[in-house]
Amino acid sequence: MDEFTAGQLCRAINTVHSVSYFLPDTAERFAALGLEGRTAYFAARSAPMGAVSARTVAATFYNFNPDLVAQSIPAAWEIASPQTVTALRYEIVEDNLPRLLGDLVDTDRFRRVTALLRKAADAIPDGDGRPLYAAHAEIPWPESTPAQLWHAVTLLREYRGDGHIAALITHELSGLEALITHTLAGIGFSVDFAKALRGWSDDQWNAGLASLAERGLVDGNGELAPAGFELRSQIEDLTDQLGYRPWRVLTDADGAEIAALAGEINARVQAANVFPAGAFGPRYGQDR
Repeated sequence: MDEFTAGQLCRAINTVHSVSYFLPDTAERFAALGLEGRTAYFAARSAPMGAVSARTVAATFYNFNPDLVAQSIPAAWEIASPQTVTALRYEIVEDNLPRLLGDLVDTDRFRRVTALLRKAADAIPDGDGRPLYAAHAEIPWPESTPAQLWHAVTLLREYRGDGHIAALITHELSGLEALITHTLAGIGFSVDFAKALRGWSDDQWNAGLASLAERGLVDGNGELAPAGFELRSQIEDLTDQLGYRPWRVLTDADGAEIAALAGEINARVQAANVFPAGAFGPRYGQDR
């Protein structure tokens, strides 16, 4: 399996992880704990790192407005400990993935793909320079197969994500600039959803566009210029390279089996209308 294929697989199976933030049960159960709205997201994803500061969360998540993060962190830790938040997060996954995916979770191929992804996750060499991955790697493996799949995908996702931030920094894109270029490429969120979800105002977004225009990455119409598309391609290539190591233990046949199951999972998630309408750009999920 080559670097590009591994990157495609990581994106394809990522729905297993990202859907957990949008399940109605997620909001309800975190709200019952006292964590409302975005606070639940910031707390859940950062909790494996411990009771960290807002600056740490903003740095490791990268493309959120730090002021938005500061509205939730560190106040979240006064409501619930990181250990409590993490335990609830995994309980929600344990309960909801089987409901969402139905009989698929009882198939031999679901179990085979889970084993393959766990094999890849176990092949991650260490957490050096990968803070979000390293924190999640301290969590014991869950017992159920669906939760093991989610945990494996999460480890591979955060390992790749930490490397992606390194790639963005290498190419001198701020968190906001990274979000803008990804959004304008059509492969991420829609513009309005990106602004709202990541907490950037119209003025801040326009300032980011102006900064990118000065570098020739955005054209006069506020669209991504050819140089911007080229930069995004370079960033994705470097991200694929930095995230490749654990995938080396899998064969092309393994990759084909993972891709096939990912396609069916994505179809079931789409049919369940879990994600908000209008959230994604026209080329969402594509690699470049």
